[in-house]
Amino acid sequence: MNLDDLPIRDDLRGKSPYGAPQIEVPVLLNTNENPYPPSKSLVDDLAEEVRRTAGGLNRYPDRDALELRADLADFLGHGLRAEQVWAANGSNEVLQQILQAFGGHGRTALGFEPSYSMHPIITGGTSTEWVDGLREDDFTLDAARAVAAVERHRPDIVFLTSPNNPTGTALPLETIRRVLAAAPGMVVVDEAYAEFRREGVPSALSLLPEHPRLIVTRTMSKAFAMAGTRLGYLAAHPAVVEALLLVRLPYHLSTLTQTAARVALRHREELLGTVDALRRSRDETVTWLRAQGLTVADSDANFVLFGRFPDRRAVWEKLLERGVLIREVGPPEWLRVSIGTDEEMAAFRAALEGVL
Repeated sequence: MNLDDLPIRDDLRGKSPYGAPQIEVPVLLNTNENPYPPSKSLVDDLAEEVRRTAGGLNRYPDRDALELRADLADFLGHGLRAEQVWAANGSNEVLQQILQAFGGHGRTALGFEPSYSMHPIITGGTSTEWVDGLREDDFTLDAARAVAAVERHRPDIVFLTSPNNPTGTALPLETIRRVLAAAPGMVVVDEAYAEFRREGVPSALSLLPEHPRLIVTRTMSKAFAMAGTRLGYLAAHPAVVEALLLVRLPYHLSTLTQTAARVALRHREELLGTVDALRRSRDETVTWLRAQGLTVADSDANFVLFGRFPDRRAVWEKLLERGVLIREVGPPEWLRVSIGTDEEMAAFRAALEGVL
């Protein structure tokens, strides 16, 4: 028996699961992780907190993660309160819960591709129709065309991604405002890479007080260097959080996940201390790639999209042969490299020079 023999939903047939290649090579630059591991002091603090809570693992965790949500609200600022914040196992579960609550059969979600590939995947998994509004050739989002797409399709959910993955493109607040004014339903601004924005690039968090149907999603997997913790979260009106309580699984965040996230937030100054170095390396990488005669998208994230290669798979494979794993993702002829340590970026440049 194989998958085709099973009575799965018809709308799932022929689809492939999400997955970045997991290959053990010396230089891993394909999943946009923060390359700097937690310090010994953080690890020691986490070990002590796990030891303290382990004696209660026979009991269910705090079902609504109230203390963690209060800590996250404090980190986000903007006058947010715990009841305006929600957390789940990675931002993907947050997005899934949003679609479970506001999407579903007969409803539509609109996004602007190329963008985060999990948006249409999770949309399909919740039996919601996906509509692609498309971006400009330079990967920006024209506000007028975005509003026109919203008015034409009248979606129940609009996904905006800033900075965008895989292009790194950030959105002006005015574009988000115009989409919010036109949208009949919920607007989700995915800010997974927000901490890496260049100075002066605003967050959609500032729009929350005037837009009760706005949701801003974040993650601790990127700038916080806690990808293994699987902690995503959002900020929204308290009524939105109440809606998500209707679809969340009971006790969905384990005691250990909540503990690890709260320890990381206590050490946020240390963890986010690498962001400036990664920004600087990102900008240097953009400059270097352009000096090689390549086309590079402007980035406000911890990765860079570059091209154009008539056979990008051949370039990807030749880099892999040299021990460097990047990502074959986004529009045809383009590749994406995550920003690593200085040593890893030097290895990437040497390998790409050899390929070119």
